[in-house]
Amino acid sequence: MSATYDTDNIFAKILRGEIPCHRVYEDDATIAFMDVMPQADGHVLVVPKTPSRNLLDADPATLTGLIQVVQKVAKAAQQAFEADGISIMQFNEAAGGQSVFHLHVHVIPRHEGQPLKPHTGTMADHAVLAAQADKLRALLGE
Repeated sequence: MSATYDTDNIFAKILRGEIPCHRVYEDDATIAFMDVMPQADGHVLVVPKTPSRNLLDADPATLTGLIQVVQKVAKAAQQAFEADGISIMQFNEAAGGQSVFHLHVHVIPRHEGQPLKPHTGTMADHAVLAAQADKLRALLGE
């Protein structure tokens, strides 16, 4: 069973404009932005604007729109970063690997033979993230 949604989680703060992000896509229901602790170049988070702790408590209508944006971002990321593949990951609750308790999906470009970088808690260079966001925005029409 999921716990209560925390309105002060970092993604809720990003959605309210309290914390900046490197946005690559936005529509009425969803936002996508660069992960500040990327596991590979081009690592993007796709987040619904509707408060949901995770997939387990999300409204099915939220999931429908979310997965459509995930697909759109994944196609752009594969092209922008000349990736051999894309990892799509989504975690639920701490035991399932979730660390931010607002529903989100990781879109990570992958290259053959290159392992994911560890999620160390060290933030990436913001100039690098901004440049990567520019590449994605160009393909996403943002």
